[in-house]
Amino acid sequence: MIEEIKRMIEDHKAEPITTQRKYAVLLPLVKINGIIHILFEVRSQSISQPGETSFPGGALEEGETFKEAAIRETEEELLIDRKDIRIIGEMDYIVKKEHIIKCFVGWLSEIDVTKLKPNEEVEDVFTIPLQYFLKTEPVYHTIQFEMKQQADLPVKKMADGKRYKRQHINQQIPFYTLSDHYLWGYTAHLTHRFSELIKRETNETNHKGDKNDKQKK
Repeated sequence: MIEEIKRMIEDHKAEPITTQRKYAVLLPLVKINGIIHILFEVRSQSISQPGETSFPGGALEEGETFKEAAIRETEEELLIDRKDIRIIGEMDYIVKKEHIIKCFVGWLSEIDVTKLKPNEEVEDVFTIPLQYFLKTEPVYHTIQFEMKQQADLPVKKMADGKRYKRQHINQQIPFYTLSDHYLWGYTAHLTHRFSELIKRETNETNHKGDKNDKQKK
């Protein structure tokens, strides 16, 4: 029996036990007057979360990888050719009980933002200089969710089951107040994380440089 279990586990590909919807987004970088900007979309009134600020992205299609989905969604929403989308790499991602959102950083070097004519899912596009996010921290606000048990939950059979009757979950939500737009939620989370990664790399590079200078002296 143990040998059968061993073979089964050795050949098994680990997957999430829960069923999670898979999404992919692109954090698009563009150059405007020699300065790197992050491009954002404003969701149209014809789709869910109308008026919200977001990145190009959406759910994975059958047989599609996260990276392929990010490219396809960007191509469809911004109506640009995929050859103009250069994937720099994959960033940290968001995992929730219901879904996984993976984020890829893309360089749209040949795109003129003023000439973009996105599809019907996008009401507008705008850009913010990357430097703004490197200098500006979001404000985090706490949102509290209350979980209530269903009547048939067998709390008497659970150790310390009474505490499952009603639970409160606190979630930290980041907000950026921009001049003409409001940025919050997952898009703000990913933007903030991107800025943190850049600042961390810059600090490490500077630290190595200072260390090398001291050794030369």
